[in-house]
Amino acid sequence: FYASIRHAKPMCVGLNCALGAAAMAPFLKRLSDCAECFVHVYSNAGLPNAMGGYDDTPADMARENVEFAKNGWVNMMGGCCGSTPPHIAAIYDACKVYKPRPLPVLGPPRMWLSGLEDFKVDADTYNNCGLPFVNVGERCNIAGSRKFKRLIMEGKYGELMDIAKDQVEAGAHIVDINVDDGMLDGLAAMQKFVKMAVTEPDVSKAPFMIDSSKFDIVLAGLKWNQGKAIVNSISLKVGEKLFIEHATLLRKHGAAVVVMAFDEKGQAATKEDKVRICKRSYDLLVAPPVCFPPEDIVFDPNILTIGTGIEEHNAYGVDFIDAVKTIKEQCPWCKISGGVSNLSFGFRGVNVVRESIHAYFLYHAAIRSGMDMGIVNAAEMLARHEVPKQLQEVCEDAVLNRRDDATDRLLAATEAEKEAAEARKRGGVVAVVKKASWRDLPVAERLTHALVKGISEHVEPDTEEMRLEIKAAGGTPLAVIEGPLMSGMNVVGDLFGAGKMFLPQVIKSARVMKKAVAHLLPFMEAEKRAKLEAMGLDPDQGDDDSQYAGKFLIATVKGDVHDIGKNIVAVVLGCNNYKVYDIGVMCTCEQILDAAIEHKVDAIGLSGLITPSLDEMVDVAKEMSKRGFKVPLLIGGATTSKMHTAVKVAPQYASDEHPVIHVLDASRAVTVVSSLLSEDSKPDYVADISDEYAELRDEYYASLEDRKYLTLAQAVAKRRDVDATRIAPAPASLGAKVVVEALEDVVPFIDWNPFFQTWELRGRYPNRGYPKIFNDETVGSEAKKLHDDATRMLDEIVKNKTLQLKGCYGLYAANRSAGGEDVDVWSTEDRSTPAAATFCMLRQQAEAESQAHYLSQADFVAPTGSPDHLGMFAVSCFGAEAAAAAHEANNDDYSKIMVQALADRLVEAFAEKLHRDMRTTHWGYAPDEQLSTDDLLKVKYAGIRPAPGYPSQPDHTEKRTMWDLMDVEKTCGIQLSSSLSMMPAASVSALVFAHPDATYFAVGKIQKDQVTNYAERKSMPLEECERWLSPILNYDR
Repeated sequence: FYASIRHAKPMCVGLNCALGAAAMAPFLKRLSDCAECFVHVYSNAGLPNAMGGYDDTPADMARENVEFAKNGWVNMMGGCCGSTPPHIAAIYDACKVYKPRPLPVLGPPRMWLSGLEDFKVDADTYNNCGLPFVNVGERCNIAGSRKFKRLIMEGKYGELMDIAKDQVEAGAHIVDINVDDGMLDGLAAMQKFVKMAVTEPDVSKAPFMIDSSKFDIVLAGLKWNQGKAIVNSISLKVGEKLFIEHATLLRKHGAAVVVMAFDEKGQAATKEDKVRICKRSYDLLVAPPVCFPPEDIVFDPNILTIGTGIEEHNAYGVDFIDAVKTIKEQCPWCKISGGVSNLSFGFRGVNVVRESIHAYFLYHAAIRSGMDMGIVNAAEMLARHEVPKQLQEVCEDAVLNRRDDATDRLLAATEAEKEAAEARKRGGVVAVVKKASWRDLPVAERLTHALVKGISEHVEPDTEEMRLEIKAAGGTPLAVIEGPLMSGMNVVGDLFGAGKMFLPQVIKSARVMKKAVAHLLPFMEAEKRAKLEAMGLDPDQGDDDSQYAGKFLIATVKGDVHDIGKNIVAVVLGCNNYKVYDIGVMCTCEQILDAAIEHKVDAIGLSGLITPSLDEMVDVAKEMSKRGFKVPLLIGGATTSKMHTAVKVAPQYASDEHPVIHVLDASRAVTVVSSLLSEDSKPDYVADISDEYAELRDEYYASLEDRKYLTLAQAVAKRRDVDATRIAPAPASLGAKVVVEALEDVVPFIDWNPFFQTWELRGRYPNRGYPKIFNDETVGSEAKKLHDDATRMLDEIVKNKTLQLKGCYGLYAANRSAGGEDVDVWSTEDRSTPAAATFCMLRQQAEAESQAHYLSQADFVAPTGSPDHLGMFAVSCFGAEAAAAAHEANNDDYSKIMVQALADRLVEAFAEKLHRDMRTTHWGYAPDEQLSTDDLLKVKYAGIRPAPGYPSQPDHTEKRTMWDLMDVEKTCGIQLSSSLSMMPAASVSALVFAHPDATYFAVGKIQKDQVTNYAERKSMPLEECERWLSPILNYDR
């Protein structure tokens, strides 16, 4: 308790009332021992009797209270319930001979956190491994735990508490809480999580780290936190003004704070930059007006990777070590933290080398320079004296950058350790051998190496050499595929399945395989024709698929044009010896099922990104049942989920013979398909899936019964009315305008984080997100290679203008409609004429605790009488389809998927830039905006740009209104499919709201009364409206 209020610097703190003086003694002693100010006590006159009175006499009360004075625990005394002037007089007479409690002599400042229990971070703070470090648990973090993300999305806060408890039991001193996700109301989620967590003693005994990139969510978490927390994080990259504002608010809340070594120019890498940024931050924090307690400042000066082969990286270790000492000298009482594993990232797989590097690094950084905290693998740590003799000098040289050849010597020592480890596994001794190039290996091994490493440079001559070798032994070209090539791909499959290879590497392996097969195809075709002709058969009939593990058909459903994920699954399955029939995008039910019959496939996969695709998948499942199909159906894509598959799709078709299964991502596809096509594993696998999906259905329908909803009228009564005095100024001109953007102008606006998600590369805390993902121990190396490949291709795209960016934006006079649920727009400021168009909106109805307003996008536009406006845009990246087709024709799936992924990033960057230009110039309601790209991506600007079909307005049919109003297809060439997917696939559209109170939210499930009303407002048949809105209906249609 005292630790949580000491930041307010109280004059006096104490206890009153309670159970009488005797029962208060142990609590008063503990408070007296820790309080740095005066202490008081006002006890009751004993316990209340049956009639509510108090029986202790003045003598009784004096006898019990005198112990407090005698022990020197208090400075002031008095009485509470049941006490009278004679009671107080008796206490005075008994205690007047004793001296008041002396104020304690304060030692050096120290960080003093608290949950239900206090936690002091000082020289004698040790973790569960006996190290002077503080452990911060990361599992209550959406980005750090898939399980946590799933549970919080499903609202299962009780199970989230179990995750938090497990962390504390495992030795976490502090629990990190992060709920940042675009599909989640982060403010409400943070409030609810913290409110529940503080009622769980096993969780709340530990201090919390309130972790969010959105400061309003940080403040919400702090307001419900009952102890003294740490906030993660702030930095100068937002500029001094906002940095000071944030720090001041955190000080008022009594929180400690992590300060990253970033400023307006970027991340600190050198010692000078680390010290400069931290000192500048410290001076701003401890001086007026902030006056932040220096002991509550934790600097993270960025531990970066050494031994990469890049010369400027060699000094990263010693720069950090030197910076720690200097920072602590220049910033008294601050703390220093960092992610230690980042240092040795380049030596993954050789643990003894990594831990030896860490041992010397920590010796110099922690013991000599004073580093306080760090993220380490405690179970594997070595003390300096435990480092093997052969690694001692080379590791310390590398850490301290003492020799020009330190990296080379460390690499040589690492190779020696690898060889020694392999020899020990074999039970032999280490032999000194000449290092040979992989090109010196036998040809079969060269092919395996090329496949595993994704090296296509020599594959054609090596394949030809292998073919001739097998031919000389009496074999056929097919034997090259079935033998060495498939052996190599089996190695790739095993490594991928074990998590030792990553998706980009697998795609590169597929490129090598395809080139090898393409070289062999003419020989195989010629041999096949000759054989069939010799048998008197037509060589153009028949298709021998016996060499494949199975046949799989995959398609993106009708109306949906998105295919990156589908392409990746096709490649991964192909790499595992499945014959894949990829029939493309916008495939009707008939096309899919007819192709499945034609090719006699063993399983069917459906993919989709937009919500209308969910209904298409249900329709395909129904038709498969009608036609009597007996093959498994797999469901995947960004808009799909295990819950939707279990509740909506599986009941239409699934059986023990032919289940319906949701596949989360490409890495799971091989396991699912192989399990389904195996006679041994299929029965148990399908039974487990069926049981799981039955439980999901029960859970879903039970949640519908438990969830309460407001009627539409009740929700409308709780709308949020924007302040009409704060509406944005009118644009200089109204109407629609076409925009053609140069590629090089949008490149700086690229958000790389979704790019790595496309390739299924995910860093773990503290290395989540770009560019920190490059430091991740598991995926960092591959992420860096992938990014290098991407930037090379991006440079070529910009240079050759392979892709083109075109779109349009519109600005219109706007007001909330008469009923208040829609938005009317006009092409001129004359609002007395009929509206040019009406955008229909949906409102939240699911009842939520402490929710003051039930939002609709219509709430963000002023009613009639106020001259408000609405913006919108639609943009596309043209040319990606042709570029992808060219790469596919060249058997280069890696480049095909890469150009599609870059097209997505470019069009999103185009949208980001256009929205900025609308705010600052075209509409001009924020002409002085000066935000960095990082701040733009964190949505720190005024207003929002929600897209039709997404959580704030989950009705894709509203795109038609936008398309008709701006004549998008005619002016820009961007089309809408039957399911209202935008074509090209790399397209973005949005409405632009300027009001500062506008915010992103999720409509969630809605009731039939709103659907009926909405259909009437749109003049749409109810059944059709229900079909478009089916993913958000809280009832079965």
